Amino acid sequence: MRCPYCDSDSDKVVDSRSVRDGRGVRRRRECLECGRRFTTYEFIEESQLLVIKKDGRREPFDRSKIIKGIQIACRKRPVSAEQMEAIANSIEVEFSGNGAMEVLSSKIGEKIMEHLKDVDQVAYVRFASVYRQFKDVGEFRIALHKLLEADESNTK
Repeated sequence: MRCPYCDSDSDKVVDSRSVRDGRGVRRRRECLECGRRFTTYEFIEESQLLVIKKDGRREPFDRSKIIKGIQIACRKRPVSAEQMEAIANSIEVEFSGNGAMEVLSSKIGEKIMEHLKDVDQVAYVRFASVYRQFKDVGEFRIALHKLLEADESNTK
């Protein structure tokens, strides 16, 4: 493994842990040249899940896009990195674990919103406003009203 700092290919593994419910390994490595530490991940290569975009294009499932969208929605919110990872893991396992070869991007977006609604309602509204492409304040108000109604029915 090449060191991302000095490009040396001599390192040692300091720690290994199972990640994503045993579907991968996280390794902490130490470069023997510069002494800096870095993390690598190993995963089993599975048949690639394809995402069908709104315009009909198909592209490989990219977990980092889910993480990025969640991070943007949760910026300056009390949502931990572990919670964001857990959402991404849950979505990835759900769609890649059910044996499907393709999934609609809209299904992924809806699942993200389901998870965010339970974790942080402000992050949910932020994500929904971009995902559903709100055109004006009226659409935003409708989404907030639905969220408040759901919240009130859950507290009764």
